[in-house]
Amino acid sequence: MISETQNLALDQMEKSVDKTKSELSRVRTGRAQVSMLDAVMVSYYGNPTPLNQVATIACPDGKSFLITPWETAVIKDIEAAILKASLGMSPQSDGKMVRLKVPELTEDRRKDLVKQIKKIVEDGRISVRMARKNANDKLKQLQKDKDISEDEQSKAEKEVQRITDDHIKNLDQIFVDKEKDLMTI
Repeated sequence: MISETQNLALDQMEKSVDKTKSELSRVRTGRAQVSMLDAVMVSYYGNPTPLNQVATIACPDGKSFLITPWETAVIKDIEAAILKASLGMSPQSDGKMVRLKVPELTEDRRKDLVKQIKKIVEDGRISVRMARKNANDKLKQLQKDKDISEDEQSKAEKEVQRITDDHIKNLDQIFVDKEKDLMTI
C-alpha cells in the first residue's frame, strides 16, 4: 500500500514536470523551434489538422522555418492557419513552400516572457506539491485505519518529500535553462 501511494505520487509529479516542459516549449525564445508551431491547426479538407501532419517543417538557420506541404493545394490554408494562430510571424509563400521568419525579441518582450515562464514553472511546482499532499493524506488515512504503523507512515512521508524535492529541483533547473535561453541575444 505504501509503495502504491509513493508510485502514484511519483507518476503524478512526473506528469506535472512533463506538462510544464510541454508548455515551456511553446514559449518563443527568438530561435526557431519546430515546437513553436505545435498549436497551428490547418483546415485540411474541412478538418482541423496539426500543421506537422500536412507538411514537413524545417529550421534551416535557427531564425526561420521552411514549411513544405505534401500537397501544394493546402498552402493558402497553411498561411491562414499561421496568421490565425497569432504567432507574430508573417508567412511568405512561393507557391511550393511557406517561409516564416522569427522576429527578434526586444528586451521588454524578453522580460515579459521570463514572467510568463516563471508562472508556468510555479504552476508545475504547485501541481507537484499537490501530488505530495494527496500522497501524505493517503498515508495518514492508512495509519489511521491501522493498516500501517506510525514509523512506516513517517518513513513513507520522508520518501514522498524526497521525491517532491527532486521534482522541484528539476523544475527549478528547467526554469534556469529556459530563462538563460530567453535572455541570450
